[in-house]
Amino acid sequence: MKSPPIAVIRRTSRIWQRNWTVYRQTWKISFVPPLLEPLFYLLAFGVGLSALVGEVSYRGEALSYVAFIAPALVAINIMNNAFFENTYASFVRMYYQKTFDAILATPLSLTEIILGEIVWGATKSVIGTAIMLVVISAFGLIAYPHGLLLLPVALLGGLAFGAIAMLFTSVVPNIETFNLPVFLFVTPMFLFSGTFFPVDTLPVWFRSLALFLPLTHLVRLTRDLAYGRLDLSLLWAVGYLLLFCAIVTPLAIGRMRRRLIR
Repeated sequence: MKSPPIAVIRRTSRIWQRNWTVYRQTWKISFVPPLLEPLFYLLAFGVGLSALVGEVSYRGEALSYVAFIAPALVAINIMNNAFFENTYASFVRMYYQKTFDAILATPLSLTEIILGEIVWGATKSVIGTAIMLVVISAFGLIAYPHGLLLLPVALLGGLAFGAIAMLFTSVVPNIETFNLPVFLFVTPMFLFSGTFFPVDTLPVWFRSLALFLPLTHLVRLTRDLAYGRLDLSLLWAVGYLLLFCAIVTPLAIGRMRRRLIR
């Protein structure tokens, strides 16, 4: 008999609560990267590279290079927090610490464990985004109140990248193999999703390929919201990320079920 949705949500929240309890013990270490990373990037690009690049044209508007990349740093942070939490950290909990095995001895199901892990990865993205907004706002690079919408966008992006990360976790034979999805999936998006230069500057065939990358749509959302733009065209980006979650999450749950039950 299937559990009612409310019961599933309540039990899934126990996984989130467990990870939150652990996070509070080491929050100072987790607090540092999203605090210092944007600061280093903005200083390097703002003081150094920005003088060489000059202005960048984005949707008919001329922007300084540092203003162009600042929202993309938020998107990269969202991707990295969820992806690395649900690959390396989830793998450690599953394989080395045997946390999943212990939880399966409770009334929680495997589906609830995986969903809880993905939601926790998205939560890490939201926390990191909130910290980054404080830093970037100090440079005057976020327009408010639209900038506050970056927090729910971080949750959506975190769910998307957490789901694909969990799918990779379900198939890698060992923790060293995560180098492959990082190199073949994360790194290309980091470079070619409109982060450091507009997608329009890419060749036509490559531009079409970039539209299939989830980070491209996440960057579009973070960039437009950071600039105070809110129009119907953003619904395409939101729709893509929702569809991505709807497709990848069941795949991740199914693959994890096969891995842990076999």
